[in-house]
Amino acid sequence: VRRPRIAFPALLVLLVASILGYWLLNRAAQRRWARAEAIPEIISLIDEANFAAAFALARKAEQYIPNDPLLTDIWPRMSGDLSIVTDPPGTDVFFKATSEVGSDWEHLGQSPIEEVRFPLGVFRWKVQKEGYETIERLSRADTIQLILSEKKSIPPGMVPVPAGEVGGIGLRLVAGGSQTENITIEGFLIDKYEVTNRQFKTFVDSGGYQSQEYWKHSFVKDGRVLTWDQAIAEFRDATGRSGPATWELQTYPDGEDGYPVAGISWYEATAYAEFAGKSLPTIYHWYRAAGTEYGPIIIPFSNFGGKGPASVASHDAISPFGTYDMAGNVREWCWNESRGLRYILGGAWSDPIYMFSFSDVRSPFDRSRSNGFRCVRYLERGGASEATVRPVDLLLRDYDQEEPVSEAVFEIYKQQFLYDRTDLNAVVESRDESSKQWTLEKITFDGAYGNERVIAYLLLPKSAAPPYQTVIYFPGSGAIGRQSNEAVFERFGFLVKTGRALMCPVYKGTYERRDGLTLTWPDTTHRYAEDLMKWVKDFRRSIDYLVTRQDIDVDRLAYLGSSWGGRMGAVIPAVEDRLRVSVLHLGGLASGVALPEVDQINYVSRVTIPVLMLNGRYDSIEPLETAQKSMFRLLGTSEADKRHVVYETGHSLPRNESIKETLDWLDRYLGPVQ
Repeated sequence: VRRPRIAFPALLVLLVASILGYWLLNRAAQRRWARAEAIPEIISLIDEANFAAAFALARKAEQYIPNDPLLTDIWPRMSGDLSIVTDPPGTDVFFKATSEVGSDWEHLGQSPIEEVRFPLGVFRWKVQKEGYETIERLSRADTIQLILSEKKSIPPGMVPVPAGEVGGIGLRLVAGGSQTENITIEGFLIDKYEVTNRQFKTFVDSGGYQSQEYWKHSFVKDGRVLTWDQAIAEFRDATGRSGPATWELQTYPDGEDGYPVAGISWYEATAYAEFAGKSLPTIYHWYRAAGTEYGPIIIPFSNFGGKGPASVASHDAISPFGTYDMAGNVREWCWNESRGLRYILGGAWSDPIYMFSFSDVRSPFDRSRSNGFRCVRYLERGGASEATVRPVDLLLRDYDQEEPVSEAVFEIYKQQFLYDRTDLNAVVESRDESSKQWTLEKITFDGAYGNERVIAYLLLPKSAAPPYQTVIYFPGSGAIGRQSNEAVFERFGFLVKTGRALMCPVYKGTYERRDGLTLTWPDTTHRYAEDLMKWVKDFRRSIDYLVTRQDIDVDRLAYLGSSWGGRMGAVIPAVEDRLRVSVLHLGGLASGVALPEVDQINYVSRVTIPVLMLNGRYDSIEPLETAQKSMFRLLGTSEADKRHVVYETGHSLPRNESIKETLDWLDRYLGPVQ
């Protein structure tokens, strides 16, 4: 210390040694973190299919363990080689994760981009170059090839869709099971957004309703041909003037110029398209642009379950080629006919989410406030091909020509739904008292197969005293694409508000128990048969649990099924004898054929409890004549104890009317709630 020539170098050496030691210790800690914490978290994220987050964490861990064999082995599970080629080259490429639509774009580089390591999955892309139209699209991170259009070469408000193949499995869900052959369509242009009130006003103000030149098609209503004067008198606004049904005095509500025009018939949509020099899309062109295969990614950002339509630029529901709101907001009229009706696709704000994939067909005179449209412009000479504009009829099953199996065979089929009544090991996982209307319990108990734990939600009314009449719910197929069933509580909360308990089991493949199930439509695969047996056992096991509760009246249990659950109403009450009454919303016998041991035809006539069916006349998933009426006729219930109510709707029900019918039916067969 007293000799600076020695002290200062010694202190410097000590400082360097301390820094080096700290660095080495920190480096060792980082390696331990990468191996002990990061890699298990990466594997967990991969299992959740969150490849972008797994990739980001893996890149961080790679800084500390670049040659770790385990990390090397899992890279292919979360990433692949990405190549992006554009014409012209030298375009700037940006991307963002689909779960982070509000985040800033990240710059990947300039094209061509060749075989760079990139996360698996679907991303949003933006490609831009001076002098060319910017492209936004939704696509998997693979090989992406894009052709940019020069500025002003595309009509304002439209986006290009390249040629491609449509049909087969891609259209199997159209109209609940129609089957079409594969068709290759040429490239075309489509409106980026739905036609707005502002745009449609130009048609009205230009005398569109008085100019017969825009109305090219015969007016046929209920099989009767109308004259021009008779037909045009149908297209009045709320004040009796020409215009959409949602308008007054030939104009739209203040502040809604950017909202999609709604309350439009197919005839009005085609007339506007003619006025605008465009066309209505065929179902093939609509599905090509919509990208229904990306439904689980698009739907969360769409206007489903809302209280009305929204401005066309207010949601981030982008489809593969840069269109918006093809899922939800308003339904969109298409060209094709089906037995005098016209297709209307995408679903509306008031529809279940699965209507993005399933289509609707309606009378071309239908002017529901959920009906809108967008237009296309075909690039090939002569417009759309003959193969795409022809009628596409529903694939129907003629139950009048079929007979159920004998009682002896049915008893054998029934045995497959039996299981050992072992201890439930039930646990009330949580109890929420925050609602003024009900207490919400989350319950788990042992299932009837494998080592599964069934999850169920039980809503107990605060307006009545136990023991409670209880309604057990079976959902629509939207349950296989949602994380939570909270929307069900609101939709059917009226049951609890009026004094009944509502039980919502989480069936195998749905909500928190998702397992890769993608389709609930009957088919002849063993997977469908095995799944159906699990769904039925989950339902029966839920009743096993209810039987253990002192606050449940097990002599007054009701079945409530919606859509998919409506179809299951032909099976579950046939094998579960503890139910006293059944209510089926949007139910029917499916056009799909299943293996005999799980096919609806062999069960529906064994349903003998009272059944209420509520349906839409224009339901293309469960058509009136072939699905609804066939089910109603084949039910084993006495004529006095079954009722079929048909509304002027598609695959949806008017809320207040359906609530009244449901409550009246339950009061009739379970007794009014005191």
